[in-house]
Amino acid sequence: MRVCVWLLMSSFACCLAFTSAQAHEVQPTVSDITIDGQAVTIDLDWVLEAPVAGVDLEGLADTNASEEAEAYDALRALSPTDLEQAFRDAWPDIAEKFTLRSGDLNVTPKLQGVAIPEVGDVAIARISEVQLSATLPEGDAPVVFGWSADLGPLVVRQQGAENAYSGYLVAGDLSDPIPRTGGEAQTAGEAFFDYIGVGFDHIIPLGLDHILFVLGLFFLALKMGPLLWQITAFTLAHTVTLALGALDIVRVSPDIVEPLIAASIVYVGIENVLSRGLTPWRPFVVFCFGLLHGLGFASVLSDFGLGADHFVPKLIGFNLGVEIGQLAVIGTAFIAFGVLFGSHAWYRRRISAPVSIGISVIALFWVFERTGVIDPSGVFAPFSMLTEGGFDPYWVAVTVGGIALILTVLEMSVGADRMRDVCGFVTSFVMFMGVVATFTSGAWILTAALTGGWILALRLQSLGGPDDHEVLA
Repeated sequence: MRVCVWLLMSSFACCLAFTSAQAHEVQPTVSDITIDGQAVTIDLDWVLEAPVAGVDLEGLADTNASEEAEAYDALRALSPTDLEQAFRDAWPDIAEKFTLRSGDLNVTPKLQGVAIPEVGDVAIARISEVQLSATLPEGDAPVVFGWSADLGPLVVRQQGAENAYSGYLVAGDLSDPIPRTGGEAQTAGEAFFDYIGVGFDHIIPLGLDHILFVLGLFFLALKMGPLLWQITAFTLAHTVTLALGALDIVRVSPDIVEPLIAASIVYVGIENVLSRGLTPWRPFVVFCFGLLHGLGFASVLSDFGLGADHFVPKLIGFNLGVEIGQLAVIGTAFIAFGVLFGSHAWYRRRISAPVSIGISVIALFWVFERTGVIDPSGVFAPFSMLTEGGFDPYWVAVTVGGIALILTVLEMSVGADRMRDVCGFVTSFVMFMGVVATFTSGAWILTAALTGGWILALRLQSLGGPDDHEVLA
C-alpha cells in the first residue's frame, strides 16, 4: 500500500511539472455608499468581467464552473479602454439589476466613472472602481440598496455618518433601511449572527479545500481521542491567526498561503495512509497547518471589508460559523462511515485509505495550480472541472454509480477476500470523486444519493466475507 501511494503521488507530480495557471475564485463586491441630503454616491470595488460576460454568480465559488467561463477569461485580457467600453455597452442591462430605493420610490443610479487597472497577471482578479450617483426624493426617508443574486455577494458600507450601516448581502438580499444621517446601524448582535452565516458559507459549500482538510483529520482514526486532539489543535491555531490577520497584525500574501494550505491537505492525506494511527507529532503538525488555514480565513474577512463597527462580534461570529461548518462535515462523515463501518477490520483498506488518497490527489493538483506550474484549462481541465463544479452532475452520478455496481457484482461473483479489498478500495475512490464533483456543482440531492449508493455498495461487497463482523482492535 505504501509503495502504491508513493508511486501514485510521484507519477502525478511528474505529470504536473510542465504547464501554467489561473485562479477564478468569486470575490464579494465592496460598495461604499455616501448619502448627503438628496444626493447619494456609491463607490464599488468590482470585478467587472463577470457581469459583462453574463456570469451568474449566485452560489458560484469559481467562474470556471460557469458556461460563460471562456467569455470571462477573454475579458480579463482586455485593455482597460476596451473593457470599459464593453462595460458601458452592457451597463443599461446591468443597471436594471440594481435596487436603490428611498421610501416607496425607486431611484435609477447613473454611471459617473470607471477606473480599470492595466492588464497584469490574469490569474489574479482585476478589481475595478465604479462610481454611481443618484438624486433622492425630498425628505428624510431611509435608503435601501442591493442588487440581484446573479451579480454575487455584496458588502455595503455607509460612509460619512455616525453609527453607519454595514452589511453583507447574498442571494439578492437588500440592505436594511439606511438612515440618511446614520444612527440606526446594525447592532452587535445582528453583526454577530450575520457573520455566523458568512463563516459557515465559507466552509459549506464554498470551502472545498477546508472540507478536505477536515475530512483528512477524520479519516486518520475513528477513536475520539485522536480526533479531538487534532480538532482542538486545528481550532486553536486557526483562531489565533484569523484574529491576527483580521486585525492586520499579521499579513501574508495569498500567493504564499493558498499553495501551503493545499500542501497541508496533501500531507494529511498521505500520512493517513502511511501511519497506523495518531503519531506523536501529528497534533503539532496539524496546529501549524491550522495557522495557515487561519490566514486563509483572514484574507476572506478582509475581502468583506469588516470596518471598525462591531469588529469583534463579526470576527467571533465568522469563527463560530467556520467551526459549525467543520463540525457538520465531521458529523456527516462519522454518521455515514464511522457508525456503519468503523468497527470492521476492512474499514481502513476499503474506505479510509482510498478516500485519503483521493484527498491528496485533489490537493496536489491545487498545489501546482496555485503556484502557477500548470494550466488548469489545458490537459488538467478535468481536475478543474472536478473541483469547480464543471461536470454534469447527472452524468457523474450515472458513471460512478455504474462503476460501483459493476464492482459489486464482480465481487459478489468471485467472493475472494483479496477481491473484496480491491473492489472496496476502487469503489470508495471512484465514489468519493463522484461525491466531490456533484457537491461542487451544487447538486445536493445527487450528492446525498451518491453517498447512499456508496454505503450500499460497500455493505453488499462485505456480505458473506470472513471479515464481515471483525472488529478493529
